[in-house]
Amino acid sequence: MKVPLLDLRAQYQPIRAEVMAAIEAVCDEQGFILGPRVVELEQALARYIGASHAVGVASGSDALLLSLMALGVGPGDEVITVPFTFFATVGSISRLGAKPVFVDIRPETFNMDPSQIEGKVTARTKAILPVHLYGQCAEMEAIREIAKRRGIRVIEDACQAIGASRNGVQAGALGDLGCFSFFPSKNLGGFGDGGLVTTNESRLSDTVAVLRVHGSRVRYVHELVGMNSRLDALQAAILRVKLNHLDQWSEGRRRNAVRYEQLFRETKLLERVTLPRTDGGNRHVFNQFTIRAQKRDELRAYLKDKGVGTEVYYPVPLHLQSCYQELGYRKGAFPASERAAEEALSLPIYAELTDDHLSYVVKTTASFYSRH
Repeated sequence: MKVPLLDLRAQYQPIRAEVMAAIEAVCDEQGFILGPRVVELEQALARYIGASHAVGVASGSDALLLSLMALGVGPGDEVITVPFTFFATVGSISRLGAKPVFVDIRPETFNMDPSQIEGKVTARTKAILPVHLYGQCAEMEAIREIAKRRGIRVIEDACQAIGASRNGVQAGALGDLGCFSFFPSKNLGGFGDGGLVTTNESRLSDTVAVLRVHGSRVRYVHELVGMNSRLDALQAAILRVKLNHLDQWSEGRRRNAVRYEQLFRETKLLERVTLPRTDGGNRHVFNQFTIRAQKRDELRAYLKDKGVGTEVYYPVPLHLQSCYQELGYRKGAFPASERAAEEALSLPIYAELTDDHLSYVVKTTASFYSRH
């Protein structure tokens, strides 16, 4: 049996007619950059997320960068974040000449450990940038309490967590700014790159909207030094169609996660595999179903040989990347992140998987451990 890590064709086929009609409408209109299609998507996503404002941008990476720019982050500033995340989280800080300051993750959830933040705050700390990794929210109440007390802004990296919530509040409405990615592999993925910034503050929304068009509100008049980060109308039209199906797909992922847990328990693998844990109050949308596995790399090779797609998010924590050697971190500085990098393995979880697929993944995993 073949079980790919992700099968976008399985998602696309049932909605093909809707998507093609939306694409054809944009082609007939011949309006491709920003415009009413983008505005419609921004308004729909703001309602869905529960934020007052949403601004479409060119990618999730740009959403992070523009959010930091909107807060005035620059050389000499510090931003507290985690080393166990996709590079864009930290790269956006560095691109502005600011310094990333790392705190470790909680081993159970892979998300920021709020108890470590206070000790890293200095007079130069401009923002805290928690990541809602794999589809569940970080402990935002504790993070926001520290931020409020210390006069620091909070930017949510919610690129993997659209539709996730914590205590009834959606990702993207829990901080001062929220950042989303519409990369095709995301729960709400486009046919290319795309991103979104959300906020409840009109001033921040207006600043991001100006920054995404070279700092210009009036054509050829530039009040800020911005960049080109516009969401195009084709992506907006496709995403607007797919948004109508997002909750159904998320529930399919959640249902598959429950079934995985049942199967792993029945197969008595929990001494060799640690299943993902959903934190109290969280609605996890499982952009990834990430286990911790003994002999992770050998298991991954075995699964590949048996037709099961997997991925390691992320094999080298950012404090140990060569481009961050100047920060002075050494192996052992963030043990929970380092251990996660050695053990984390993401299994197929998309909504279109059948019970036969899930059973095959678990039985093949059990077969590996029976041989090792």
